[in-house]
Amino acid sequence: MSVRYFDVFNGDADGICALHQLRLADPLDSILVTGLKHEIALLERVRAREGDVVTVLDLSLDRNRAGLESLLGRGVHVRYFDHHYAGEIPASDDLEPVIDTAGGWCTSALVDRHLGGRFRAWAVVGAFGDQLDALAARLGTSIGLDACALDVLRNLGHTLNYNAYGVSDGDVAIPPAAAYRLVHAYADPFELVAREPILQGLARQRRVDLENAFAVPALRRNPNCDVYLLPDAPWSRRVSGELANRLILAEPQRAHMVVIPLSAGEYGASVRSPRGRKPAAVDFCRRFPTGGGRGEAAGIERVGRGDLQRFLDAFEGAWSTETARPAAALHH
Repeated sequence: MSVRYFDVFNGDADGICALHQLRLADPLDSILVTGLKHEIALLERVRAREGDVVTVLDLSLDRNRAGLESLLGRGVHVRYFDHHYAGEIPASDDLEPVIDTAGGWCTSALVDRHLGGRFRAWAVVGAFGDQLDALAARLGTSIGLDACALDVLRNLGHTLNYNAYGVSDGDVAIPPAAAYRLVHAYADPFELVAREPILQGLARQRRVDLENAFAVPALRRNPNCDVYLLPDAPWSRRVSGELANRLILAEPQRAHMVVIPLSAGEYGASVRSPRGRKPAAVDFCRRFPTGGGRGEAAGIERVGRGDLQRFLDAFEGAWSTETARPAAALHH
C-alpha cells in the first residue's frame, strides 16, 4: 500500500506561507486539510493510516492533542511546525516536533529556519501576516529588501491574513485551500502581487470593512481595556482579527477584545493583551474551553449568549481594577 501525504495547516497568512515554503523545497502530491482562522482542531479530520505522513503547520498542539495521539497510535508519522501554546509534547518516534513557543516567532519563520532561508521572502509575508513586523523586517533586510519591497510584502501578508477570518467559506473571498493553491502557483511573492488582480480586490474590500469597523463605538471602555461588539454581518466576521490588531498597535498599553456574533446565539472573540503585562492573551483565553492562541494575540472560538456577560466581566477583571462604563444592550 503506497504512502499518502497530508498537509494540515491554518488557512491564514502564516499557515499558507509556511506550507508554501515546505512544498517549494519538497514538492509533493499531498491531501490538503485546512480551514478558516478559527478552525484549529483539524487533526481529527485526517483519515491517515499506518505508514502515512502528516505535516502540520501553525495549529496549536494543545488544541489538537487528541487527534495527534490518535494518529501516532495508528503508526502515522507526523511532522509538526508551530509557535502556539503546545503543553506537553507527546514522546513518540513517529513525531517530529519543530515547535517554539518562546514568543517572537511565527510558523513561517520556523520553517524558514528549518530550510536555511531558501525561500525567505515568503517567511517575511507570513511574519507580517502574524503582526510580527520586527521579525518580518529583520528577515527581509537579511535578503536585501528595501522599505518599498517590505511594504509590498506587508500588504500581501495582511491581505492573506484578513482573508482567513470568517465563520464559513461564504464570509471570505477565497476559501483557505484555494488561497493556498493561488499562492503556491508562484515562487516569487512579488510576481503573485503583480499578476493576481483578486488580491487588489481583497485589499479594497479590507479597507471598506475596516472603515465599517472603526465606525462602531466601544461597548465597554476604561483606562486599561476596551471591548467592541460588532454587528452580525459578514464584514464583521472578516475584519474582527485585523481590528484587534489595529487597536493594539494604536494603544499597546491597554487590552483589547473584539466580539462577533456567530450562529445559534453564540459569540467569538479576538483578544490582544497589553505589551509586557500579565496575563498574556493566550493565558486568559485558555481559561475557556475553546480558547487558545499565542502570547499577546489569542481568541475564543465560542461563547454562549448566556455566558457573554460573565465573559466580558472576566476580560475586564484580568487587566483592570477600574469600574467600566455600563454595558450597552447585547442586541447587535
